[in-house]
Amino acid sequence: MIQQVLEAPESRSFGSSSRSDIFLLIKEMLAYILCTALAVLPILIYFRNPYFLKDLYCTFISIYVGIRLSRIEKKFYSILDRFLDKVAEHPHKKFIVYEESSYTYSQADRESNKVARALLTHAHLKQGDTVALFLGNEPWFVWMWLALSKLGCTASFLNVNIRSKSLLHCFSCCEAKVLIAGADLQGAIEEVLPTLKQQGILVFILREHCHVDCIESLSDKIQMESDEPLSRQLRASINIKSPAVYIYTSGTTGLPKAAVLKHKRVWRGSFLLTFAGVRSDDVIYINLPLYHSAAFLIGLCGTIERGTTVVLRSKFSASNFWNDCRKYNVTVIQYIGALFLMVIVYVLTSPLVRLAVGNGIREDTWVEFLERFGNICIRECYGATEGNVGFINYGGKVGAVGREHFLYKMACKYALIRFDTEKEEPVRDSRGFCVEVPRGETGLLVAKIGKRTPFSGYAKDKQQTDKKKLRDVFEKGDMYFNSGDLLKIDDEGFLFFQDRIGDTFRWKGENVATTEVADHLLAVDFVEEANVYGVKVPGHEGRIGMAALKLKENMDFDGKALYQHVKNYLPSYARPRFVRIQDALVVTSTFKQMKVKLAEEGFNPALIKDPLFYLEDNKGYIPMTQELFNCIAEGRLRL
Repeated sequence: MIQQVLEAPESRSFGSSSRSDIFLLIKEMLAYILCTALAVLPILIYFRNPYFLKDLYCTFISIYVGIRLSRIEKKFYSILDRFLDKVAEHPHKKFIVYEESSYTYSQADRESNKVARALLTHAHLKQGDTVALFLGNEPWFVWMWLALSKLGCTASFLNVNIRSKSLLHCFSCCEAKVLIAGADLQGAIEEVLPTLKQQGILVFILREHCHVDCIESLSDKIQMESDEPLSRQLRASINIKSPAVYIYTSGTTGLPKAAVLKHKRVWRGSFLLTFAGVRSDDVIYINLPLYHSAAFLIGLCGTIERGTTVVLRSKFSASNFWNDCRKYNVTVIQYIGALFLMVIVYVLTSPLVRLAVGNGIREDTWVEFLERFGNICIRECYGATEGNVGFINYGGKVGAVGREHFLYKMACKYALIRFDTEKEEPVRDSRGFCVEVPRGETGLLVAKIGKRTPFSGYAKDKQQTDKKKLRDVFEKGDMYFNSGDLLKIDDEGFLFFQDRIGDTFRWKGENVATTEVADHLLAVDFVEEANVYGVKVPGHEGRIGMAALKLKENMDFDGKALYQHVKNYLPSYARPRFVRIQDALVVTSTFKQMKVKLAEEGFNPALIKDPLFYLEDNKGYIPMTQELFNCIAEGRLRL
């Protein structure tokens, strides 16, 4: 009994200790399993979605931008306010580098103050007025825009390449009362001066002196003014819905249209560099024209939003591109596809460049660039000046213009809908609603017009504004922005640009995508550039394919080789039946290929002086003669 009593506590102690050990062991095992699972989970997620980390980064940026926009809307805060905050934050930091000169944030602020005071005194501007700026890429452009913002005025950016009728059209669109032109553009102003004088327009030229009647010099007046800050009351009534700037869309048809960009739209464009990963210590190279949205919204406004430095060049120069990058320690470059192709020719690596942001780069050029400079990250994006939807390919998949993200889809309701290229209108079901295409199929991009995603349209052009609106898309009474672009979404959620409406034509009952045909032609060794379009043929329905080609230097056109290539890679209906050789392909100021004029000119050798070729079945491309044209036009030769 005594022995039992002595042993009992020990037995109980042993049982309790055993249970504790078991619980401890279970806890250790669970912790081990949990740690293992946490370690393996990212790997499993990565194999299922290799873009997981980039998606996560985009989620954080989207939340950050969303909060910023919400605050900006509640208490109006403009890009100008952001600039002034950056002036206070780092006044001596370089803001603009131009040729051999550089200007700090503080200097830019003071220069724009002088401009604003001069305009206040001599142009008698008040908030709400519109001023047309006819300037190229130079610091004056930036000073003028900042000055007008300080006065509560709206700037209208005129394309420096327009003349005569187009210039007057663009000027009248925005109802500007004042025109400010660069010194090098005085000749263009003098051409239309009688009309401007008749309309009572004040015209200023950035010169010290001007002896032309009805044109006032402005530079001398600016130098006489004080650089002291201006009162905020001068722009007190401006809000998030006020027009910030007018930017003209350089479409391939008709006269330019003045897209109305309100302050919220300017902010949205400026945030693209944030999504691209631009930092405040970056140096951004801008050689695209500031009067277009890519350079102004993404480049200049993005620079201000990030507080970076911008290297500004008057115009694009392929031979100096990389020299400039090395000279100015550029880390971020901005591109448009056609320009990027030319840069490849002259490319000399610049070790500091880490990021390229832009749109329109061809897939083959992208691949070639990455093979040479794999350390440079390309961020291709998609958007239209007047549009309410845009994308950025933050995932880096070659060829894609963007990637879907669930947060963006919640904020901006967009869809790809089935489109009839022959009737040039969306396909509707029996209920009269549009039909969304499944993944992998090409469709017309549309985005819902609403409070978060407004569409402001074009100034004084209700007809063109209404053409961009689609009604009753998915339900009665809804309204969507018609992008005019055909895209497709792959299984991984990446978006690929396919064509623009009008860039697709129909022949032999089949749709032909011009960009797809052009990509195949560019694979031929003697072809440097290709522009594909459809031309009408008497007695035939639809349009037949034609290609304008620019040949590589010191290379000749080989009709048999081209025929063999298109025969191998393109169906019969998609093969260009006519080829036109040009010394240079005509493009718009934003480097979009001009197709309409070429299509109107057709393939008549009596009207076209460029070499023309005709695809003869089973033989190849032969010289186009007047006799051949007559046979086709008269129906004696069926295509």
